[in-house]
Amino acid sequence: MSTSKDTDTLRHSDEHPLLIVLSGLSGSGKSVALRTLEDLDFNCVDNLPAMLLPEFVRTVTSGSNPHPRLAVGIDVRNRYAHLGDMPQQLSAVGALGVEHRMVFFDTADHVLIKRYSDTRRRHPLSRTGLVLADAIARERQMLAPMRALADLVIDTSELNVHQLRHRVITELGMQSYSTLSVLCESFAYKRGLPADADFVFDARALPNPHWDARLRPLSGRDAAVRDYLDAQPDVRGFLEQVTGFVDAWLPQFEGGTRSYLTIAFGCTGGRHRSVYLAERLAQHLLAAGREDVLTFHRELE
Repeated sequence: MSTSKDTDTLRHSDEHPLLIVLSGLSGSGKSVALRTLEDLDFNCVDNLPAMLLPEFVRTVTSGSNPHPRLAVGIDVRNRYAHLGDMPQQLSAVGALGVEHRMVFFDTADHVLIKRYSDTRRRHPLSRTGLVLADAIARERQMLAPMRALADLVIDTSELNVHQLRHRVITELGMQSYSTLSVLCESFAYKRGLPADADFVFDARALPNPHWDARLRPLSGRDAAVRDYLDAQPDVRGFLEQVTGFVDAWLPQFEGGTRSYLTIAFGCTGGRHRSVYLAERLAQHLLAAGREDVLTFHRELE
């Protein structure tokens, strides 16, 4: 679900630079949205102090090589007093001849609590001693002025990564910059299949770094695990067959009407083999010239 003050206000003219301010609750998907805009050639900065917003815009949009599209993340990590000054900061941005839009990401409390439980991340306000439910309530209160300023509010409670990317692209009128989005995901079978997976490849038959005490605490992102799996003939053969399949069939999906595709790899714990394979496939697709490629490691993130 999304709401906007006026749909037309979300469109912009290419004649003027554009700034998009992303705000919202922690865990609501702001980072995914910011990476989406970065993939669309926006100059992106996360957790920019609000008081520095006009100077940042002035610096990036002026000079011999100005950047016409900017995006910043401003949320509860800012000082509360600075958040209250956002109307003045946006007015200063407008005085520079830069169009600006604010997008606010909201999510139901019970969904946020589950996301924090799944990822085991700490809420930014937990350092003040608040339990998670109270931290979320306090954050809503602190961000109320930002939500009131928003040109667009997107509820991400029922959106997966791909759906959120698609919503950002379409709501902001960025379709001309986008391509088929491919997500290479890893997961653990013991926690179930990803609900949004289009293709699932089972890596449990491959050699498992878990049984090497030196590699056990690492993940498929670490060089030692990559070197171990690179040296395994079965792993190389598996990856060669998967990349061949994806190369053959991906163009068929790209020629259709869909905007995203999820390719998932599963293993027992979701830390070594599946992570390695998802990263390797993403690297293969990027090397082949595909731009809109993401990785998501469910058990790590």
